[in-house]
Amino acid sequence: MKSITKLMLACAAAAMLTAPVAPLAAQDTPPAVSVNGDIKAEKAVTGADGKPAVQLVDPESFLPGDRLVFGQNFANTSAEIVTNFTITNPLPEAVRLAPDADPGLEVSVDRGKSWGRLSALSVTAADGTSRPALHADVTHVRWVLATIAPGASGRVAFPVIIR
Repeated sequence: MKSITKLMLACAAAAMLTAPVAPLAAQDTPPAVSVNGDIKAEKAVTGADGKPAVQLVDPESFLPGDRLVFGQNFANTSAEIVTNFTITNPLPEAVRLAPDADPGLEVSVDRGKSWGRLSALSVTAADGTSRPALHADVTHVRWVLATIAPGASGRVAFPVIIR
């Protein structure tokens, strides 16, 4: 199998990070919230205590089955409280949501038309039958941040596996 080079990863990251990142429609004039996305690879290391640990590093290359973490750093750069700010991340076809992702994540399995916890969603097959949605069915992940105080910042992230 061929590994994907850093340049191709950068292109995939750029495509992934063009996700719609906008306040909910209820907000007339959105205060300034900056959002910066990144992709990190999980690297197994030995901690200072001699125990195995995981470190997030910039990926150089990866293969099918490798784990990555897609993240979004956000900051309220305004002097106003921001409410109900939504960050939406589409998942590129080359990845699937990792099975150990937070079960409380709000996800879509229909390209953002409907949202919910994965355990509450279903997928309709071409023949009209329905089955429970799987991690591999997830097309988008989103967070609705209830409030972001002036000057506050944070990070949201989720793990994926290369298909």
